[in-house]
Amino acid sequence: MLSSLRRSARERPASGFNGLAAHLRFTFACALALLALFALLRLGLLLFNRELIGSTPLASFVEAFGNGLRFDLRLTVYILLPLLLGVLSMRVMAARGLLRLWLSVCASLTILLGLIELNFYREFHQRLNSLVFQYLQEDPATVLSMLWHGFPVLQLLASWGVASAAMYALFGWLERLTRGAPAVREAGARRRGSTWYTRTAVFTLLVLVSVVAARGTLRQGPPLRWGDAFTTESMFANHLGLNATLSLYDAAKHRFSSHRDNSWKATLPAEQAQAITRELLLTGNDRLVDAELAPVRRDFQPPADGQLAVRNVVVILMESFAGRYVGALGSADGITPNFDRLAGEGLLFERFFANGTHTHQGMFASMACFPNLPGFEYLMQTPEGGHRFSGLPQLLGARAFDDVYVYNGDFAWDNQAGFFGNQGMKRFVGRNDYVNPVVSDPTWGVSDQDMFTRAAEELGKLDNGAPFYALLQTLSNHTPYALPEQLPVAAVEGHGALDQHLTAMRYSDWALGQ
Repeated sequence: MLSSLRRSARERPASGFNGLAAHLRFTFACALALLALFALLRLGLLLFNRELIGSTPLASFVEAFGNGLRFDLRLTVYILLPLLLGVLSMRVMAARGLLRLWLSVCASLTILLGLIELNFYREFHQRLNSLVFQYLQEDPATVLSMLWHGFPVLQLLASWGVASAAMYALFGWLERLTRGAPAVREAGARRRGSTWYTRTAVFTLLVLVSVVAARGTLRQGPPLRWGDAFTTESMFANHLGLNATLSLYDAAKHRFSSHRDNSWKATLPAEQAQAITRELLLTGNDRLVDAELAPVRRDFQPPADGQLAVRNVVVILMESFAGRYVGALGSADGITPNFDRLAGEGLLFERFFANGTHTHQGMFASMACFPNLPGFEYLMQTPEGGHRFSGLPQLLGARAFDDVYVYNGDFAWDNQAGFFGNQGMKRFVGRNDYVNPVVSDPTWGVSDQDMFTRAAEELGKLDNGAPFYALLQTLSNHTPYALPEQLPVAAVEGHGALDQHLTAMRYSDWALGQ
């Protein structure tokens, strides 16, 4: 009798479990639940940023969701790996509680990234990318203050908690739903479960299906790439086709890779690239200094006639001053009247394009004359940023120009003080140097109005006969938008969620005009 009881115990499956068929039902049901979740997150991103829809036809968004399904299938396969591998083990298939916990944690993480991406995309018009890791490496107090004051953190956390709990409950319901009836469980116990060769055959079939789903394509060659989502004429629709979790994973893989060559695109042969560059760059007044070692190092002899009597140089960097809302570049919204007036009085470059998306990149490109290159997107914080570049601080400093850098915020951000100090700038005026500012933002600093007022004072001090150059950088047009309670300009309306951003842009333009 004792041996009979032992045999019965060995044959009895775990409570509520009846073998391979139930496990496959559970796996398939969870796959559908995950795909539905990813589709809802994509729909949420679309609705949250609906101002970007414009005239894009419905067919483009249908196509985007179809493209997104391919990326979602890849992530679904990755998440279901424990369940797929579990087909080989009756013990793993019986561990429904652990599998449910794993699925719930993965779903919760994707929900968190989806909620984060709502505002991330509104700010940068990009899916989650390496900029996330860049902010994580910045000053924690500033980043946390920016998030707390600029975004509905509590509402997002509450939504995350509710959605995560709902997914945990859903997986629990699916676990109960996919169990067999009691009679089936008893029969399954008598059959001692599925044989090893049956499970192996099923596992082989699942591997084939999973490989196709994870590749995302039946074509020969490379698997699904982000470029496969770019099938419409709408950038917004194309971006919707991507998956936030996979995009962030790819960004992490490239950012933390030790092989920087991975970030470079295909290049021309060195001699051909050098010849093209020289043809585009050199003029009749240039003479190469060392053509063998330095491709474009040159002496420039300006023509005697036509030289401007330039004594002082002032560079103003307007943060987030998007060209599509500038009147001088075709916008009819009336947001930038002061910039438009200056553009009419001077020289406006209408075909001037940026190859970066972050103020950090524009700063070192403008002042250090070093372009934004793959692998060096955050140059000012890397060891390579310790070099002295041939930019305005170097060239004008060597000619005995005085200097000043006036900024609303903290120069510790992005290592600005260290980088520009190394380039030769000597005087810095930052957030702690303002007395009784009109606006003092706990995250970034003072307003553009305060910055330009202080800049006028500093430039007046420098105007003592000696030449000078100055760098002025705005900051009000950045989340969270710290504006005066009594705005000196009318608030922008009619652009939905962009109203606050465009109001800050109009305020920055007003401050420029003062």
